[in-house]
Amino acid sequence: MIVTVAKVADPERFLEIFRTIGARKRREHGCRGARVYFDPEDPHRAWSVFDWDQKDYDRFLADPEIPAIARELGLHAPPVHAVAAVELDS
Repeated sequence: MIVTVAKVADPERFLEIFRTIGARKRREHGCRGARVYFDPEDPHRAWSVFDWDQKDYDRFLADPEIPAIARELGLHAPPVHAVAAVELDS
């Protein structure tokens, strides 16, 4: 699982690109699904949770088309990756 947070210019545009162009590119690199959450105190802050292993995610980041897709998503800066604090079975 990969978790990221990013500031976006336009939340609706972000979701449109995330669901279409972004989804195709993520599948190409082995992502098995994703969820987006918007911060209730800042609707321009998007949390994304990906069902992805680190190796495939690293390949995705190295894809030369990703910077253009990030621009289309309206990201103010590259996403910040959350670091897991603990992993529990239940």
